[in-house]
Amino acid sequence: MMRQLFPKSLRGQLVLMIFAIFVVVQSFNLWLFFDERSLAVRAALGLEAAGRAANVVRLLEAAPEELRPDILRAADSPLVRFTLASSASVNHSLQGDGSVIRQIQRLLDDDETREIRADVRQIRPLQAVANLPPGMSQMHGNFMRTKMASVEMQISIALRDGNWLNVLTRFHRPPIQWPWLSAGSFGLAALIIISVVWIALSRLTGPLRKLADSAESLGRGEAVSELHRQGPEELRRLTSAFNNMQARLTRFVSERTRLLAALGHDLRSPLTAMRVRVEMVEDTETRDRLIAIIAEMTEMVESTLSFAQGMVESEKSRSLDMYDFLHELISDMAIVGSTVKLDARPGMRVRVKPVAMRRALRNVIENAIRYGQQADVKAEIIDNAVKILISDNGEGIPEDDLERVFDPFVRIEKSRSLETGGTGLGLSIARTVIHAHGGEIKLSNSPQGGLEVEVLIPVVTDTTGIP
Repeated sequence: MMRQLFPKSLRGQLVLMIFAIFVVVQSFNLWLFFDERSLAVRAALGLEAAGRAANVVRLLEAAPEELRPDILRAADSPLVRFTLASSASVNHSLQGDGSVIRQIQRLLDDDETREIRADVRQIRPLQAVANLPPGMSQMHGNFMRTKMASVEMQISIALRDGNWLNVLTRFHRPPIQWPWLSAGSFGLAALIIISVVWIALSRLTGPLRKLADSAESLGRGEAVSELHRQGPEELRRLTSAFNNMQARLTRFVSERTRLLAALGHDLRSPLTAMRVRVEMVEDTETRDRLIAIIAEMTEMVESTLSFAQGMVESEKSRSLDMYDFLHELISDMAIVGSTVKLDARPGMRVRVKPVAMRRALRNVIENAIRYGQQADVKAEIIDNAVKILISDNGEGIPEDDLERVFDPFVRIEKSRSLETGGTGLGLSIARTVIHAHGGEIKLSNSPQGGLEVEVLIPVVTDTTGIP
C-alpha cells in the first residue's frame, strides 16, 4: 500500500522529499523552542524560589526564636516546604546550581562566607509532600494529577546561629499550548514551498517527459522532430545529445537501406540478360535448371528490393485495435483459401505502422500455413504488451536453427523450391519490422508438435491526442 501511495514521477518524489525535509527541520526547531522554553521556565521558577528562601532567611534571623515556627508555617505552600534543622539537607557534593546560589547571595547582601547549597533535579511523576494542611494537600493533589514531569529543588542556607534553613520546592512545567498562529504559518509556508517547487520542477520534468516520449517513438521507428533545447544546462546538453543521436541513426539506417535498394535494383538488369541468354541453351534439362535458378535469384532480388523500399518509405504510425487488425488480415487470407483460426478479443490498443506490421504478421502466418497446413492465432494482453501466438501442426524446427532462421536467405527446407520454401526473407523481414515497433519475436517448438511463434507488441497506455 505504501508503494502505491508513493509518487512514481520525479517531480512528485522530489516534492515529497523536500516536504519531508521541511517537516523534519520545523520539528527540530519546535523541539528546540520547547527545550528553550523549559529552561526559561525552570530558571524563572528557580529564581523565584531563591527569592522566597532569601526573604525567609531575613525574617528568621530578624525575628525572635519563638516566632520561627509561625514564620515557617506562613511561608509553607503546597509545593514549597521550609524547615529548620541542625544539618543541611543538601549534600555538600551536590551544590551545583550556581545561579540560585548567586541570587540568594545577592538578595541577602552577603559575601561568599555564608554557605549555601542548592540541588535541582527532575522527577517523574510529581511526588507528594508530607505534613501539609488539608487545603494545601488537596491543592497539591490536583497538581500531582497532571502527570507531567516535575522539577525538585533543594536549598540549604546556613543561618548565623549555626542552624540550617532547608527548602524543598517542587513545581511542574506548564502544559504545552499549541499556538494556532504558528500552525497556520507552518501550513502556509509548506504550501508556498510546495507550490514553488512544483512549478520549478515542471521546468525540469516537462522536457524530460518529452525526451522520454521521443525516445520511445524513435525506438518504434517513427519520425521524430528535433527537440527544443530548454531547461537547465545539463538538460540542454542531454537534449542536444539525443538530437545528434537521432540524426546519426536516421542517416545510418537511411544510407544502408538505400544501398540495399540500389543493389537489388542493379541486379535486375544482369538477371534479365541471363534469362534471355538461357533461352538459347539447346539442352532442355540444362536450360530448365538454369531458368529455375534465375527465377529463384529474381525472386530474392525482388523481395530484397521490396523490403528495402518498405524500410525507406516513411509510413506513419497509427493507433488501432489489434483484434480488428488481425481479423481483417485473416479475412483477406481466407479469401485465397488459407485456413486460419483467430482467438482474440477487442480492446487491445497498439500503435503501429499498419502496412509494415501487416506484412510482418502475414509472413509469419503464411509460413505456418506452408509448413503446417493451417495456422492458429491467439492474441491477449500480458504485462503491457499484446502477445500474439501463431502455432501450426507441422514438424517444427530443430532447436539449433530456431535463431538462425531469422538470418536473411536462410531456409530450413532444402528443396530450394520457391513454392515450398520461399526466399528465406520472410522471418527476417518480420523480425526487423517487429523490432522497429519496440516488440519482440521468438520461436519455440510446441510440446504437442508444430512450431509456435510468439510476437510481443507494446500496448498504447494513453491514447489521448493520438490519431
